[in-house]
Parts: sequence; structure tokens; C-alpha cells
Amino acid sequence: MYDELYRSLRAALLASPELAGDPSDEAIRSAITGLVNRAHRENYLPIGERTRISRELFYSVRRLDILQDLVDDPDICEIMVNGPDRIFVEKGGVLQRLPRGFSSPEKLDDVIQQIVSRCNRVINERSPVVDARLPDGSRVNAVISPAAINGPILTIRRFPKEPITMDKLVRLGSLTEEAACFLEDLVRAGYSSVISGGTSAGKTTFLNALSNYIPKDERIITIEDNAELQLQGIDNLVCLEAKMSNMEGNTEITIRDLIRASLRMRPDRIIVGEVRGGEAADMLQCFNTGHEGSSCSIHANSCHDAISRLETMVIMALPIPLAAIRRQIASGIDILVHLGRLRDGKRRVLEIAEVDGMGEEEVRIHSLFLWDDRAEVLRKTGELANTLRMERMRKIRGSR
Repeated sequence: MYDELYRSLRAALLASPELAGDPSDEAIRSAITGLVNRAHRENYLPIGERTRISRELFYSVRRLDILQDLVDDPDICEIMVNGPDRIFVEKGGVLQRLPRGFSSPEKLDDVIQQIVSRCNRVINERSPVVDARLPDGSRVNAVISPAAINGPILTIRRFPKEPITMDKLVRLGSLTEEAACFLEDLVRAGYSSVISGGTSAGKTTFLNALSNYIPKDERIITIEDNAELQLQGIDNLVCLEAKMSNMEGNTEITIRDLIRASLRMRPDRIIVGEVRGGEAADMLQCFNTGHEGSSCSIHANSCHDAISRLETMVIMALPIPLAAIRRQIASGIDILVHLGRLRDGKRRVLEIAEVDGMGEEEVRIHSLFLWDDRAEVLRKTGELANTLRMERMRKIRGSR
């Protein structure tokens, strides 16, 4: 009975003239109040049910339905909807299933369409997978039929409202103060870096924290599939976002297109949120064309794996010899930082390594800091070999 009433009221709400154009929240609430009061006069509704249906109607057109309370909870960092009746969240590093669900696949589909349309993206049977974001910057991935067999799938990765600083990561135990100070000097001196890790290892958060060390007088360009980076305190900042083609005939703009365009924008540094494919070749060009201090993130299982993945992705984009690719990696990338998520759910820096030129056949790297499982601490294990930029920075500091 309740679901039938909800569907009829929602259909009437969507057809009401008050929702034409871009109505305010107050206009939507007023329209909902009128509809609910009319339903109450026709068939008595207890005040609790009126309040509930009014809230759900508002959330369905202006918020995220039953997910809104989860999105508003600052302790939840991930929301996973596996069909209309299976909702999981990650809270405090622990996954748990919630005793709630959407009343129908259609309601979940409405939420997905609402999120996607706000980002000017499209999801349908011809294009059943999409990446998007919420107004607060949370990352969204959605999959619908025919790719999703058990109903629409929605995954929301939430980010802290206040960007996490390196000082806070030190307090949380993600890395030591010694390692943080070392990374600060590297960033200020213009060492190019690659941040690697698995899914949900904290790569974006760490890249944000690391970017706080960039000198404030530089021109920075960020390039992402979905805008998630939150660089602070940089006035000369350009943020670029890739765009999918849509049914209206708008042309697709890829990460590769944006990297090539950024080279004409006089950047000091280019930061690519995540490298996943052929754009690795263009990013490598940035590292090798005078843009010192540029950085990107990549999915990988270790620092060594990050090098292998870069090689593979560049080969996918450019038919050039592997030896040439390795020489570009060795000359363009200075530092690798690998992040991991331990079994207790805590995210840690597991290794900081330096790219140390070419060996006989492959890129040579050596560890500078390495996670000690027994002591559960990040230990210093080596010294920086390429100290030229560091010495140059210290001379500049000393002359001021």
C-alpha cells in the first residue's frame, strides 16, 4: 500500500509545474506538502507516515533517496549497493551490511539517473557503465542492465570534507614524520613522482596531501576522469576533467586529449589523478619535457609492479621498443610511493623508492623507506642517490 502510494505521488510530483526549470528546495517541499495533504484528505495518513513519505519524495528528486543518510554520515567512507535490497558500507575500516534496501529496482535506477544527469553523463542499455561524482566530490561508479545481472549496482567513494594533510597522516600512523619531511623536500625540489597502490589504498588522499608541499607561486594543472583532487592554497591552478560523448553528439574528451592540451598552457607541474591506459604515454612525455615535479597515481601491487604497469600501458598506446620506454621511465620518474591497506583496514605507506637509472635490461629502483611488518613501522632503508635537485633547492633557500 505504501509503495503504491509513494509511486503515484512521485509520478504526480514529477509532472507538477512546480518542478519545471530549476526549482528551489522550498518550491519542491511546497509541492510535496500539497500532494501529501491531498492524499491525506482522500485517505487518512498518520502523521508519521506523512513525514516519512514527504522526506522520501524530497530525497528522491533532490537527494539520494534512502542513501542520503549514509552520504551525510561522516564516518562512512564507502557505500556499495549490490542491487536494490543489498546495501553495504565501510565504516571504521569494517564492511557491514545494512538492514535496509530500496523498495524496487526502479527507485535505485532513479537515483543513478539523477546522479549521472547532474554530471552531464549518460547511462543506458547502450552504455551501461559510467563514472560520475556527487556535488560534494564523492566518486560514483554505476553499472546497470545488461552488464549488471542482479539489478543496478552503485558504488560511492566518499572523501573527507576537509582535505587530509600530511601532518594528519603522520598522526594516523600512515607514515613517519621523518618520511613526511623527506617527501616534503622532494616535492619542493621538483622530483617527479608516481603514487601506486590497490583499490581504496588512499592514493587520491595521499596525492592531495603531497600537493600541499608544492610551492604556491607555481602554475599547476590537474587532469582527471572525475574531479576529485582538492589542491589547497594554489592561486594559479587549472582543473581539467575528461568528458564522455553523449547522445546529443558531443565529442568525447579523453585524458590523453587533456594532457596534450595542458602542454600548451605553460604548466610548471601537471598532476594526473589516475593513469589507467594509453594516457601513460602522454604522462611520460610530461615527465620528460621539463615539467619537473609532475605526478600521477596508478593501480599496482608494489613499486616494481608500478614500473611494469607503466611499461604495459605505454606499449598499448605507442608501438615503440620496450627499451625506449624503459629509458623514458628511468629519465622522467624520480620517486615511487606505494600505499597499501592492511588487514585491519588501516592505510599505510608501504614503500618509498627511488628510480635509479637503467640496469642491463630494465629500470633499476632501490628502496628509501620500507614497511616493517613485525614492528609495524615505516623504516628508512636507503639514501637518495640523485641529490642534484635537493642541493639546488637548499642553495636557493640559503641565499634568501
